[in-house]
Parts: sequence; C-alpha cells; structure tokens
Amino acid sequence: MCGRYASSRRPEDLAGIFEVDKWEPEETLEPDYNVAPTKEVYAVLDRPLKDADSPGPVRQLRRLRWGLVPSWAKTPEGGARMINARAETVHEKPAYRRAFAARRCILPADGYFEWVTGQQERDLEVEGKKKRPRKQPYFVLPADGSVFAMAGLYEFWRDRTLPDDHPQAWWVTCSVITTEAEQTPLAVAPAEGPHSLAEIHPRMPLMLTPDRWDAWLDPSRTDPDDLRELLAPPPAGLMRAYPVSTAVSNVRNNGPELLKELEAPEEGTLF
Repeated sequence: MCGRYASSRRPEDLAGIFEVDKWEPEETLEPDYNVAPTKEVYAVLDRPLKDADSPGPVRQLRRLRWGLVPSWAKTPEGGARMINARAETVHEKPAYRRAFAARRCILPADGYFEWVTGQQERDLEVEGKKKRPRKQPYFVLPADGSVFAMAGLYEFWRDRTLPDDHPQAWWVTCSVITTEAEQTPLAVAPAEGPHSLAEIHPRMPLMLTPDRWDAWLDPSRTDPDDLRELLAPPPAGLMRAYPVSTAVSNVRNNGPELLKELEAPEEGTLF
C-alpha cells in the first residue's frame, strides 16, 4: 500500500522532468517530507485548459487532495479511506473505473514510507498474546535518485452545499495505484532487515518508468483492456530501501531529517 510518502522537489524541477506546459506559481507547495492522506499533493496530468483556443490536452502540474472522492459521492468524508486503488481491480471498482478510463495522473514523489512488523510478532498480535509491537519504518526510493512516478487517478466532486462561484465548490482528489510488491532482491538493501520490497509489505505503489508516462497520461486512451497493459510492474532491481527514524510515524513531524538513513533499525523496533 501507500499511506505516507515524501515530496520535496520544486515545481519548476517537476515541470522540466515531466515536460509540463502549464503550472501556476500560486499553486506551489512547500516541500513535504511526511505526506499523509487528505493533504494537497502535486499531480501531473494531461487535460484541456478552460477557455483555451485549442481543445487538445495540455500537460499540467496541479495541486490535488490525496484521497479520492467519487463524483457520485454524497459527501467527501470517505476520501481519506480511498488513498489507494489496487491495480488488479481498478478497472472494475465503481469508485475508480471511470477515472481509470479517463482521468489518470502521475503523482511525483521522492519515495514512500512503509512499516515492518515481523511475521512472528504479527501472529502473536492477531492471537491477542502480545501488545502491538513497535514497527520500524523504511524509506523506499529509486536507487538512482530519480523521481518516483506513482501511477494515480483523479476525480472531480461538486459540493452541492456551496454556490457555483465558491472557491471550494469543486474538489479535485486523487488516489495512488498499488500493485504486488517485488519479491526480487532490492538494488540496494539494508545491512540488517528486509532484502526485497515484499519483505517490507505485500503491496507497493505502482511506479511508472519514463517510457510509460505519455501513454498513461493520454486521455484519448480509454479502452480498459488496453490500459491494463500499462499496469504491469516496473522492471525489477530499480529500488532501494533503508530504515529511518520512527519520528515519521507521527504525521506532525516533517523535515528532511525524516529521510536520514539509519545504520540499523531503532532499538525496540522489529527487523
């Protein structure tokens, strides 16, 4: 899954990486080293501009709220629970299938956080024989330092309690697509702890390599069977992971120190 990630790149850098044609400086976000659900995040998408002379799509860098609210939802309250969409079922789930066909985006990140609980401790926890163990967070990122381009969906929701001209009348929300975690060895693994992404968590965000960006963002591609081919996992051996401070477990903590690599898991944590 993806429940927390880091996004610290400047919008002008993201615009260059993704060949963005349109972004508004007033939509600039501060670097966020502990992105949590319901926060505003950057998204790259191809969509026509309002009142533009040409009806064709324009690549844009936009601010969206993380936690997808379907267009048919009566309230936005469920958005915080809809932060991830499974690649295996995204084409058929009512909350995601329309967005999958027409509103796909890329959510740029430095990498994502995941927490490890050892299997024996998990079994004891399920059986009620042990208090909830302290989990060790890991930061997962491309081994070459490139941007982590997460496949995403976005959706529009109209707040009918507000007038049309109200700035919050329309919500634009998004979700990260996840897939099965790689079982192959990490490109760079910690000296102590997991040596594959599957040993950290059974799910991972679906990372899109640059050769798939244009096809994923192309709104003219609407056939679900055609699009599902783009949901294939990236080549193995592109990722690294390392333990970080448990301070990231508190969403109120935010700063580059959360990405600092630890030599070993913190004392009292697992793995």
